[in-house]
Amino acid sequence: MGGNLNGNYRPFKSIAQRIFFSVLIIILFSAGTVKGYASDTFAQVKISLYLQQKLSSMQPDEMVTVLVRLRGKADVVGIQAANREQRLSSVVASLKGKADIDQKRVRQLLKVWQAKGLVSDVKYLWIINGIQLTASPEVIEDLAAQPEVQVIQPDEVISAPPTIEPASTPEKNLLQVNAPALWDLGYRGQGIVVANMDTGVFLEHPDLQASWRGGTNSWFDPYGEHPDSPVDKNGHGTSTMGVMVGKDGGGTAVGVAPDAKWIAVRIFNDQQQATVVGIHQAFQWLLDPDGDPSTADAPHVVNSSWLLTATGCNLEFQEDLQAIRAAGILPIFSAGNHGPYPDSGRSPANYPEAFSVGAVASTDLVAVFSSRGPTNCDSESRIYPNLVAPGVSVSTTNMSGGYSLSSGTSFAAPHVAGGLALLLSAFPDLTVSQQEASLLASVVDLGIAGEDNDYGDGRLDILEAYQWLEVNVPDSPVNPQPPSDPVGSFFVFIPVLTK
Repeated sequence: MGGNLNGNYRPFKSIAQRIFFSVLIIILFSAGTVKGYASDTFAQVKISLYLQQKLSSMQPDEMVTVLVRLRGKADVVGIQAANREQRLSSVVASLKGKADIDQKRVRQLLKVWQAKGLVSDVKYLWIINGIQLTASPEVIEDLAAQPEVQVIQPDEVISAPPTIEPASTPEKNLLQVNAPALWDLGYRGQGIVVANMDTGVFLEHPDLQASWRGGTNSWFDPYGEHPDSPVDKNGHGTSTMGVMVGKDGGGTAVGVAPDAKWIAVRIFNDQQQATVVGIHQAFQWLLDPDGDPSTADAPHVVNSSWLLTATGCNLEFQEDLQAIRAAGILPIFSAGNHGPYPDSGRSPANYPEAFSVGAVASTDLVAVFSSRGPTNCDSESRIYPNLVAPGVSVSTTNMSGGYSLSSGTSFAAPHVAGGLALLLSAFPDLTVSQQEASLLASVVDLGIAGEDNDYGDGRLDILEAYQWLEVNVPDSPVNPQPPSDPVGSFFVFIPVLTK
């Protein structure tokens, strides 16, 4: 059949013949068996508009890096498991198995193109059933014609989040969320592993060094710039990690869960930029750090103090968050620093699968910069953020080995992540639903009565969350080891170093 359907059309004598012919054409087009104008059109639809424009200006021998997403999706949401280890193993095995089956034929094609020098830098992403590759325009167009392929898009770049400089002296943010009350009970994060997706971590900081889990399954740099051990060229990740697990080397405690271990994935490179594929690789690594689904070495808690720069709803990472939740991990995100305007959230924090955290000052007043709701990303209109936590002049670790005051929702979210580490120390088998429910049911209500789009459900209160779990979770909390240090030593106030 030629490029112009009308040129090859011959009238049929009966209406039945015409209907049969029309249905046949639709079936053939859907199966991708008809060549020419129609199949080319279907293939072009799979290529994002921006990438189409880029391809049109490229020479045949030029190459561009793209992300190819396949149609098939593993059903991880419905996975049932008796415990965390089985859940992690089942989720990873399901995702990997689906990708291996769906990508089999495309992988064979890629090997042929690689041999011809038309494809390079191939990375397989089982968490989203996708493939990153660098290829010529011809290969990309051929890939778009394959029935397994759903969409082909460029590997976009995301900038590292800024830190808002404080305008006041440090406050006792840990007391504000009742973290020391859990320490008094013996729960300091022991037995729990937390992770951040950020700019990295300064490993030599005295408040963080001993808490790194260590080993090849405890640090990941998808860009390969610093593959062996944690580094931080920005400082943002060191500060968010300090809020979660920092100790008291400077004379005051800075971390919510000081006895938790940490691992980290560096999603921002040396130029302080992240790529879409790099972030997909990061989520994938978090689910299976050592590459062995039979070992449960994924973190219990993951903090993400980063967002996409554009407003609105971008579902690029929705499948990643669905997989993380299915594995029993609550995806905690900073709500964004784009307030006080309504509907000022950003993706992925505004996904239904995310747990978004806004910022309040020590007075419990919402920070002017804290992003507000509502949001209707991939759902009906919802309250945004989920809750708030301290995010103004937070004293935390810096990449110089000292301490700084940091402000932003980037530093509110780690309070929730650290608080969750304390709760999981007491109740290690909590499901994602139980984690989420305990945090929301125990908040201090702020603003207008009930939930609202400034404070969400309210301000984090870790002690109240623990007490809610005592009543609402059948299993009793574990018997912890007594605190190794006198509790009173954590409340001594001394000046801290500032940037």
